[in-house]
Amino acid sequence: MPETAPNAPLSMGARRFGRVNWLGLMTLAERENRRFLAVWTQTLMAPLITAGLFMVIFSIAIGPRRGDVMGVGFTTFIAPGILMMTVIQNAFANTSSSIVISKVQGNIVDTLMPPLSAAELLLGYLAGGVGRGVLVAGAIAAGLWLVLGIVPAHPVWAAGFIVLGATLMSGVGIVAGIFANKFDQMAAITNFVVTPLAFLSGTFYSVEALPPGLYGITHVNPVFYVIDGVRFGMIGTSDSAPALGLAVSGVATLAVCLAAWIMLARGTRLKV
Repeated sequence: MPETAPNAPLSMGARRFGRVNWLGLMTLAERENRRFLAVWTQTLMAPLITAGLFMVIFSIAIGPRRGDVMGVGFTTFIAPGILMMTVIQNAFANTSSSIVISKVQGNIVDTLMPPLSAAELLLGYLAGGVGRGVLVAGAIAAGLWLVLGIVPAHPVWAAGFIVLGATLMSGVGIVAGIFANKFDQMAAITNFVVTPLAFLSGTFYSVEALPPGLYGITHVNPVFYVIDGVRFGMIGTSDSAPALGLAVSGVATLAVCLAAWIMLARGTRLKV
């Protein structure tokens, strides 16, 4: 069998980088992380202040008149929910804004032209969303420890649900960013999909207090299980079994990431 010359041209569709283009993947992941770190006052400091304001407002307005919730004080109960709500909003914003801005500015081609597969593009974008979500979670968790003395009761569970929730909403952000062609469409998705999912998922209340109809709807919302899982990890109490929450949110994350991978592979609303 004749040997292939070292500098022989590659056949159509062949990749010079092997099965995984690690250099390209790491470059994209680094770009996505540097993107939000460059404006850390907006992407990291602002969410921390917003979470603090939520804590102060609810503690002053409701805390003194509200009894214990599931055996803990109201302020302690809502703290993990506010933490996770902030994480999922920022994870979603990171991936969705990155794609939409590139499409609006016309430089999405700079991401599509390099030899990156759909899976590599997906992982690169996810790295930025998860990185931002984890940093936001760490900053808020440190604040909860300093101000309220909350130390995670089950740190492994808390960390797992934080990463899983950030991955889930980063994937949703990729799908939304691919779908939206302008900022108005992105704002509509944020206002009518992401914000209701975050606020109506047991962030500020126990779902046991809901009427049967809303109770059933809440239990098919994967964001509820993410928030409930973080609450279990932070303060040791939850509305549902953590293992069930891990399974539901894990399946939802895989489904969303699969949808994002298919859209990236087909170039849906990305390639003209």
